[in-house]
Amino acid sequence: MDMGKHIPSEAEFEKIMIERHTRPVYEALKNSSAAVAGLGGLGSNIAVSLVRAGVGKLLLVDFDRVDLSNLNRQQYNADDIGMYKTEALKRTLERIHPYAEIETKTVRVTEENAAELFGSFRIVCEAFDRADQKAMLINTLLSRCPETVVVSGSGMAGMLSANSIKTRRAFDRLYICGDEATDIRDANGLMAPRVAVCANHQANMVLRLMLGEAEP
Repeated sequence: MDMGKHIPSEAEFEKIMIERHTRPVYEALKNSSAAVAGLGGLGSNIAVSLVRAGVGKLLLVDFDRVDLSNLNRQQYNADDIGMYKTEALKRTLERIHPYAEIETKTVRVTEENAAELFGSFRIVCEAFDRADQKAMLINTLLSRCPETVVVSGSGMAGMLSANSIKTRRAFDRLYICGDEATDIRDANGLMAPRVAVCANHQANMVLRLMLGEAEP
């Protein structure tokens, strides 16, 4: 962060957020936390939206580094290439909201460590690319972390209608966002707009859960 520039005080941040959200909403979000598993197109966009909304604490988990192919849809810049995604995204989030608490773990999520990594968080965003990784994390958290709600992304490839992306409650502690059908192999790859739509469905569901709301 360039400390030569004026950084608004925490009180200034609080004042503008209360004006935007009302004090009860601001305080609920400031006192809430969520974890994001996977910091690619879904996870990086989810994290940015949650920090902009005023969520007080995020855990960011990924083992990968930023590369050139990420820049078409993920919240990274050319000068982030080569950095761990955890470090690059934390830097971005701190530039947006320097008073949010951003914790990072640069590690590959496995069936063996998932419960330890995420078990203390009531809300976890699943934002992996591969179907087997998605299933592993969802199944592990639902079976081993009885207080954890998972918000997952499934189906956001290509340039199909954004209106086909939905949020639904699949189980008591699992929400799925996306069209649940398209993938990179049959929909002309992953494009920033539709990936971001799905990511923001996930972020919106997280905010609703923090505010005591839920899908039917």
